[in-house]
Amino acid sequence: MPIVFREGGLRYYFFSNEGSPREPVHIHVRGGGHDAKVWLEPEIGRILEAVSRNRKRIAKAWHDHFSDGR
Repeated sequence: MPIVFREGGLRYYFFSNEGSPREPVHIHVRGGGHDAKVWLEPEIGRILEAVSRNRKRIAKAWHDHFSDGR
């Protein structure tokens, strides 16, 4: 499992034997008790950029929708 880099308490890595056929280029991220898998395809990059730009809007919509009156 080659570790590509570590940053902000997170470990970014990939598996040497994952998938047959091999999946498109991606990176696994682990830290804080959580795991994620992020593909580097252009579509995913655009999605992640849009989510990052709209974090406050997404959080507000989430809290408005799931509000329990608190």
